[in-house]
Amino acid sequence: MSKKDYLKDINHIKDMMDRSSRFISLSGISGIFAGCYAIVGALFAYFYLFPKTGEQLYIHSWNFSWLIIVAVAVMLLSIVTAIWLTSRKAKKHNAKIWDITTYRLVINFLIPLVTGGIYILIKLNSQHYGLTASLMLIFYGLALVNASKYTVGNIKYLGYVEIITGLICAMFPGYGFWFWLIGFGLFHIIYGSIMFAEEKKG
Repeated sequence: MSKKDYLKDINHIKDMMDRSSRFISLSGISGIFAGCYAIVGALFAYFYLFPKTGEQLYIHSWNFSWLIIVAVAVMLLSIVTAIWLTSRKAKKHNAKIWDITTYRLVINFLIPLVTGGIYILIKLNSQHYGLTASLMLIFYGLALVNASKYTVGNIKYLGYVEIITGLICAMFPGYGFWFWLIGFGLFHIIYGSIMFAEEKKG
């Protein structure tokens, strides 16, 4: 066996070890669905729950409670869809989906996300609403980047984009809804479409 063959085998083993220490990549279609859920939820909130011109949104108001319900529904639908589609993908590749790596991925994803959620609630409770969309995008982006080391794929780039979008949103707080729509809706669909195209090639 030539030196070239040895190097090829070593690289193959290294690649297998690297993949075994990571969670299988998320399904591209799940990203598309998540983006669609976000857009539908945002449009529903915009037309039916947002206060009219001259009115303000208060944390104890009925429409704020419904905004929380819509946001949680979008999140749960996205999570359930991602788990279902990723489980199907794992079965096709004869890969385990629930193991120590999955646990580490979830923990690394939730730490920034839960921290951000608590911080946002604290700010809302003191009636600081202006940066809510920005903070949601930034902490979500940090969660994606933090969890990316346990995934196969380029989810960290989606995280970078979300963080940058959140920072730009902070400069234009009056347009938070539209940045939220772009960050959680459009960018998820774009990322999911790219991942789905790569899956088809593979």
